[in-house]
Amino acid sequence: QVQLVESGGGLVQAGRSLRLSCAASTRIFSINAMGWFRQTPGSQRELVAVMTRDGNTNYADSVKGRFTISRDNAKNTVYLQMNSLKPEDTAVYYCNAGGVLAGFWGKGTLVTVSL
Repeated sequence: QVQLVESGGGLVQAGRSLRLSCAASTRIFSINAMGWFRQTPGSQRELVAVMTRDGNTNYADSVKGRFTISRDNAKNTVYLQMNSLKPEDTAVYYCNAGGVLAGFWGKGTLVTVSL
């Protein structure tokens, strides 16, 4: 069982930046993939960014060039640096460890981007 706690969400103006953190209750260096997803009311949860154990990354087209995922294995923490935020980035952001089907999820942190 892996517990994940997200933090760093909040209200920000368009064009500004936020950094989300995801603290894991266990060592993450052996977890094959850590990722960030987001969800808005009435929509399915969608992938934002994922990083594999060996450092490979994948991003949603809508965030490429603006968001960066990183992990600090020593702190068992995954980050999502979000720059040039847009109102359409408004969502609850969830951390995932181990994949969508059999992995673990945090409770989410709300990001609201205003005009």
